[in-house]
Amino acid sequence: MIDFQNGTFVKLSKADVASIEPSVRDLYVDGETSMVAAKGMRDFIMFTNKRIIAVNIQGMTGKKRDTTSLPYSKIQAFSIETSGTFDRDAELEIWLSGLGRVRLEFAGNFDVGYLAKLIGWAVL
Repeated sequence: MIDFQNGTFVKLSKADVASIEPSVRDLYVDGETSMVAAKGMRDFIMFTNKRIIAVNIQGMTGKKRDTTSLPYSKIQAFSIETSGTFDRDAELEIWLSGLGRVRLEFAGNFDVGYLAKLIGWAVL
């Protein structure tokens, strides 16, 4: 589970949706589709049209996985920080009803503006 006390899921890079989708597809409900994927060293996140699915790979072999589902319906507010000339990282902060704040950090040229549109479309 995402550490809601720390609230950070760090250094994610853009990932190919097709390579991540098989790992979370069994969790999808009717009408749910993959939109954007991001990957860290071992962990990954899938943004669908209904929620954010965060997978934390654990253990030496990576067979143990902790999966957290964050429905867009629980988002109370969100903010983005785009990358700059010297600070190449971007951030997405999400405040979830009853859960607290989650901060996602993205390395490189990840399009957090698109994520803001996706979340805005689902929340508003």
